[in-house]
Amino acid sequence: MKNLTFLLLKFLLISNFAMADTIPTKSKILKEASYCIKDSHAQVCKELISEIEKLQLLVFDQNRFKCQTSLLGMQSAIIEVYFLKNFSNERISFTIPYVIKNC
Repeated sequence: MKNLTFLLLKFLLISNFAMADTIPTKSKILKEASYCIKDSHAQVCKELISEIEKLQLLVFDQNRFKCQTSLLGMQSAIIEVYFLKNFSNERISFTIPYVIKNC
């Protein structure tokens, strides 16, 4: 019964993400990350944080943990430059090769 409840909750959470929005592609994330290097306070950077989160959940379900970790690093860098004004945009560009390699 406990496993059934867990599976039902997982299904509801995953279906909520899948139905609400489409999963972003790697190329779209890399393109938007490159834009955030130029202007880290643009609205696209804020939206990119959510898009990376969706992709992280997808690759987690596929047991692609290197990709998930690379996406998490990129997401962290974007959060730092977007919300904390004293961080450099170089952190985003540092994570891009890892996303390309591992995803």
